[in-house]
Amino acid sequence: MVRRKRTASDNTHQPLTKLLEILSSRWTLLLLHWLHTEGPKRFGELKRRLGAISTKTLTERLRLLEAEGWVSRDYEPTIPPRVTYALTEKVLELDAVLTELDRIAERWYGTGGTGA
Repeated sequence: MVRRKRTASDNTHQPLTKLLEILSSRWTLLLLHWLHTEGPKRFGELKRRLGAISTKTLTERLRLLEAEGWVSRDYEPTIPPRVTYALTEKVLELDAVLTELDRIAERWYGTGGTGA
């Protein structure tokens, strides 16, 4: 049996590759951070918190995370409609990772940090 050399395209179906693709999309980690540290938020609150993110990009990220089962969307049919986003139990498995990233960021770039 001849074994062929693995290429980068062979990894597209690997679980870690999928996880890293989602986490590495722009704004995703910051969005997860705010939902992790501050709890459920409405769309407008997330937009204000993230600052420079466009409405289109925030919508795309939230839809992606909802489709992946990372974020839940609670819709209340009020006037105006009230939509709240929260992390699911699935993402709570990342609690230690998100907490450690927050600690490292604060240590490296927080008040008094050297950035090196």
